[in-house]
Amino acid sequence: MKRFRAELAARASDPAGRRWIFVPYDQLTDAVGPLSREDPEELGIVLVENSWKARRRPYHRQKLALLLSNLRHFALEQAERGVAVRHQVGDGPYAQILKPLAEELGPLRMMRAAERELRADLEPLVRGGRIQVLDHEGWLTTRDQFDAAFSGNKRWRMDSFYRHVRRETGVLMEDGRPVGGRFSFDTENRKPWRGRPAAPKPPRYTVDPIKQEVLDLIESRFEGHPGSLDPGTLPATSKEVQRAWRWARRHCLEHFGPYEDAMSLKSRCLFHTQISALMNLQRLLPAQVVADVEAMPLPIASQEGFIRQVLGWREFVHHVHEATDGFRSLPDAVAPPRAKAPGDAGYAGWSGSRWRSGRTPARIDGGACPSALDAEQPLPPAFWGARSGMTCLDRVVSEVWETGYGHHITRLMVLSNLATLIGVSPREVSDWFWVAYTDAYDWVVEPNVLGMGTFALGDLFTTKPYVSGAAYIDRMSDYCGACAFSPKRDCPITSLYWDFLDRNRARLEGNARIAMPLRSLDKRAPERRSHDRRVADWARESLQRGEPLEPADRPGS
Repeated sequence: MKRFRAELAARASDPAGRRWIFVPYDQLTDAVGPLSREDPEELGIVLVENSWKARRRPYHRQKLALLLSNLRHFALEQAERGVAVRHQVGDGPYAQILKPLAEELGPLRMMRAAERELRADLEPLVRGGRIQVLDHEGWLTTRDQFDAAFSGNKRWRMDSFYRHVRRETGVLMEDGRPVGGRFSFDTENRKPWRGRPAAPKPPRYTVDPIKQEVLDLIESRFEGHPGSLDPGTLPATSKEVQRAWRWARRHCLEHFGPYEDAMSLKSRCLFHTQISALMNLQRLLPAQVVADVEAMPLPIASQEGFIRQVLGWREFVHHVHEATDGFRSLPDAVAPPRAKAPGDAGYAGWSGSRWRSGRTPARIDGGACPSALDAEQPLPPAFWGARSGMTCLDRVVSEVWETGYGHHITRLMVLSNLATLIGVSPREVSDWFWVAYTDAYDWVVEPNVLGMGTFALGDLFTTKPYVSGAAYIDRMSDYCGACAFSPKRDCPITSLYWDFLDRNRARLEGNARIAMPLRSLDKRAPERRSHDRRVADWARESLQRGEPLEPADRPGS
């Protein structure tokens, strides 16, 4: 990091007499918190590059590149403002790295860590007074608003929260009523995309010397990590981040709503803005995003649909995660078991060698392990790039390992859907999403995967398992036309779906949202249900062995 060190030294200010702030890896902003309102020349910040954190899981290399590039550019930007910058390189828990700094510089302030994992790491320093925790001002809503939305109800629903927050904030409201006459236009946002309007081409960014040093670091020290590196897709400076958001506003948002659930071989992202990773690093603030979109002359279905993702779902899952201590404590339910150490998300089965994450203090566990459907199978090698024989899965997985990104429907209705139908351990699925996506942190990935994607938490905050057969994928994508299997004739996903309902019937009975599929299951002839079971067993066993599914091998072919 010679170039970075040299540029930082050239902009350095006298650190004497400063009030010091620890800035976590995902709070890279001076638009909120003490950095937004206190004199830069009276402040100092501590930033930590931590190889122990990077090796804790087999994180996608693009994720490491995005985070480190942004952290270093943020350091330079703050030094340019006159803030003293202490850039610390370490290889151990954050509490271990920060303790001597707090003793040298005095107690550090920090905004509350978004990740529960970091809060657990820093707990001894907070308890000992070496770190003073301030409110995290990057969130758009408060815990009081979350609690008020449900009035003691222990089953949380995003729709109730979203309506409450809209009314309280006035976002997309006129004279106390929602703009357009409805709070949600979700029913209008389910169109498949057939090539028109044309999908935009994402921007490319310059690989400056700071980024290049990060790329060289990853190639030399983190070569065992999975995933491709594409340096041209890494916005890292504040100007590049704003450029990414300008591109999204200009090229994506008009058509975002109607096609937000569509999938295509011709476009990875269609009209999705791809800003989630930047928001989760706080390089792009959700407050700016919501204000900008509300001010735009957009079709209401796109405007409301996008704001619902940010002001509604993003805020909601953050509160759910905090309210349950990362699902370690559930309202009116027995606490699920916890993993003692972080899982490798199936890396060992794919690579042939165990992932070595290093020693971890006991207070930092590997996460809650709920499984309302008693799913316990390991993640198939197909999620790590072994060919499955199903175009939908193979295409989405290849895109994830190539880019570290995928939009919410490929995550929910291809990846999570298949993992749930196969019966994969929800903890392992969650860990896989955590390592594979550039925008994944515990507060967002665990609710989305454990709660919504795998139904591991039952109906705590989602109403039903989000599972489907081949018909949904065929309707919302063009994947099936390029597949060896026919969605109407022999796709194994359909048999996996019916077998899933059959296996889990006792657990799902009484759920009104799944009553119709269960009635349809009852109407299937016994021989068809038996055939579904044989096909599902074949598909699960073949995928677990890492063997691609072939139509000729399908039972009954």
